Amino acid sequence: MGRDKINSMTSENIWIFNHYATKPDEPATRAFDFARELILRNHKVTIFASAFSHYKLTTKYLNPNENQKTEMVDGVKFVWVRSFSHKRNNWKRLMNMLSFSWRAYWIGKNVKEKPSIVLGSSVHPFAVITAYLIAKNKKSRFFFEVRDLWPQTLIDMHFLGKNNPLAVILRMIERFLYQRAEKIITLLPYAGNYITTLGINREKIVWIPNGINMKRYENIKPYDGGNPANFVFMYTGIHAKYANLDSVLFAAKIIQDQNRNNIKFIFVGDGSEKKNLIQIAKDMSLANVEFKDMVPKDQVFKMIEQADALISIIMDLPVLKYGISSNKLNDYLASGRPIVCAIKSGNNPVSDSGAGIVIEPGSSEILAKAFLEMVSFTPEKRIEMGQKGIDYIKKNYDIKVLADKMEELFI
Repeated sequence: MGRDKINSMTSENIWIFNHYATKPDEPATRAFDFARELILRNHKVTIFASAFSHYKLTTKYLNPNENQKTEMVDGVKFVWVRSFSHKRNNWKRLMNMLSFSWRAYWIGKNVKEKPSIVLGSSVHPFAVITAYLIAKNKKSRFFFEVRDLWPQTLIDMHFLGKNNPLAVILRMIERFLYQRAEKIITLLPYAGNYITTLGINREKIVWIPNGINMKRYENIKPYDGGNPANFVFMYTGIHAKYANLDSVLFAAKIIQDQNRNNIKFIFVGDGSEKKNLIQIAKDMSLANVEFKDMVPKDQVFKMIEQADALISIIMDLPVLKYGISSNKLNDYLASGRPIVCAIKSGNNPVSDSGAGIVIEPGSSEILAKAFLEMVSFTPEKRIEMGQKGIDYIKKNYDIKVLADKMEELFI
């Protein structure tokens, strides 16, 4: 369906319940980016999100005496909802999820306007339950956006046993929501293979991955191929257990022990593992590692300009057989810098595009060899890799194209 035909149709009032949605100054911009594009197509979009930052682990956007607040951000309406604070992945994080879902339901229920479409977006399913109940209360259409496969992701990461009562309950919730959604939007290309095992018709399932707003990279400094005499590898993103960043530190130790003092590693971001990673680097006396604070999303490109190559890494998880859809990896590809990628998954944009070196995760020795191989390439070869990434991301992940696809589901 062409864009002109789409824009001639009735505009929709769309409510999105996404616990971790953020403004453009933080990493989780999917909801905002799609909302902004839908607004440009004459739709109205409201995002209900937690005021507690998953990245800073502190409450933002609300004053101490506020439980909710409405804010317009570049035409997108955010409703910030207070939720329980936490510092680690323990019972307090569960309370954070439940408190957001409970409060968001009552806030949405008491809004007098009627949305035509309600979209519930996981990570966790409780926010999607809220979206379903709001849709039922308002007599609206209900869509389910699946970001992570819960409880399967938790099982694969050994947070839950397969037969744990919570896993059983989450599986029941998951199936219930799949059955009642008009359409199921998956970020992972092969998630449908999992969802259909629960008795869901494949025709309900649509793959719409994370996209990228290429305007954010219009002013990035062109890549010059890197400087082997002072070569910088950079990781940007959340410092979480699944990111497997300790293996990068061990690889940095191997390289330092070889007296390769021309190679440096910079970690940019925050997360639950950052303090632990800093301590590991200190214990190993790593002089070639530096940690920097998270930067606003719209300034990530300025940080990436300092890199000669980028690092994409996730521990080996069975759930990755359904694929990956990473905002961070999209940023990497759009930057025109080559990538060392240690991810084993059903799809891999780095190998698909030829934008870097791809290895399996798990071995710091192999990772160190990949870093050294990247440094050994000619600047021309690295520039070629970077350009392949740009060409690939423009063709496959431009937010404007993906927003067209999402709009077709809604009209």
